Amino acid sequence: MCVKFEGSEAQHLPFTKNSKNRNNEGHVFADRKSTDGNPSPRVWIEAYGCSANMADSQAIAGALSANGFEIANLSEDHDLNVIVTCSVKDTTEHKMMSRIKALSMSGKPLIIAGCLAKTETDKLQRQFSGASFLGPRSLTKTVSCAKAAIMGIQTIELEDVDGQEKLNIPRMRINPVVSIIQIAIGCLSECSFCQTKLAKGQITSYRIGDIMHAIKEDTKEGCQEIWLSSTDNGCYGFDIGTDIIELLRKCSLLPEDFRIRIGMMNPMYLGFLKDRLIQLLEESNKIYRFLHIPVQSGSERILRSMKRGHTAKMYKDIVKSFRDRCRDVTIGTDIIVGFPGESEKDFEDTLDLISDSKPDIVNCSRYAARPGTSATLLEGRLDTKIAKDRSSRLHELAKKVSRERNMKWVGWEGSIIIDEVSRDFFQGRNYAYKPIFIRKGESDIGTPKLGDRIMVRIKNYSSRALEGVELG
Repeated sequence: MCVKFEGSEAQHLPFTKNSKNRNNEGHVFADRKSTDGNPSPRVWIEAYGCSANMADSQAIAGALSANGFEIANLSEDHDLNVIVTCSVKDTTEHKMMSRIKALSMSGKPLIIAGCLAKTETDKLQRQFSGASFLGPRSLTKTVSCAKAAIMGIQTIELEDVDGQEKLNIPRMRINPVVSIIQIAIGCLSECSFCQTKLAKGQITSYRIGDIMHAIKEDTKEGCQEIWLSSTDNGCYGFDIGTDIIELLRKCSLLPEDFRIRIGMMNPMYLGFLKDRLIQLLEESNKIYRFLHIPVQSGSERILRSMKRGHTAKMYKDIVKSFRDRCRDVTIGTDIIVGFPGESEKDFEDTLDLISDSKPDIVNCSRYAARPGTSATLLEGRLDTKIAKDRSSRLHELAKKVSRERNMKWVGWEGSIIIDEVSRDFFQGRNYAYKPIFIRKGESDIGTPKLGDRIMVRIKNYSSRALEGVELG
């Protein structure tokens, strides 16, 4: 399987062989041959984009594995291609179209899943007429879609049919210590630039009891990082009479050994939740002190044009509230540069916001019009050269701020959970979800395994990570 988080390099990663796959009744399946004695059809899965897409790819793999398919770890040895697509940016769409073209030319059946399948259906059907389609809310149709594709039958599964059952689809994990659990799909926002809303629609929140059950099952299999993911965690539960704080409180009371990473929360909702969330972070050691709060711009005028539902002041007040009471909290944000009508003054307001609020992480994207969004109708499209220049200036400021934030951790000693092992280093996360890497060969204790807890001391830093040394 190939996975690619937006903004990272593509990686070819096998699903964990010790990951158990359960059907809706909780029975355990292993990879197997078909009951008629013939070789099981093998499926190659590629996934791109956000953590919700990674969760969808793991559900697709789990559903297929639980129903007689085998998941291929080599792209040449398989009978069916599945690509879980992302449509968040035009550059991403271009990459998706290139990969879809390459997979379609292999001569093997193809299923196009993910956001692009829903938002660009007509375009894809014109260019790849034989492909099948599987929408973000249609994963319960995975097995029937794959069986039909193997038989040469094209199917279009784009209706919103999953409901609450999506959370019960068996999953195969990419990383044996990380569990990605979708707590909802869709959102309540109406951002003028966002195509994700067109793909995933209004929010459908999953029941707290089902989410807690998923955490229990995954921790039994060795997961120690629980990612609670959705389009916008800030509005989780509004459609079922609860909210993210109630979910976190109940999950943090579970006796199993794990920590929760909270997914993205928009400022328009976090403003109402912040006091209760701060209290919960102070009380519980089961939740990483990590927040992803996408502000998108520091200009009040541009935020109104984006239809974001919050102001720059709201964002700064939220950050100040958390930093006043949880000083070591890690905060990430997102910025769109070059939105239609953005003046130099608007951009300088954004630079000032980053300088004042000092987020640890800034994900910067240049604006690109997405089909079907209202922002495509706005006047004042910026020259590409100006947008590139502003993007470079923001990147330089973001690196400077990140280095200043990371410098404060030098000398810190504490426990981390190893969640990545590569050829040259191993990496773990501390309680603030800071990435800490240790070079192989610098430890007298040996090389830790995924899921191990080790004691480290921070000795160096960069804008992207901390460097540690293992303590005996």
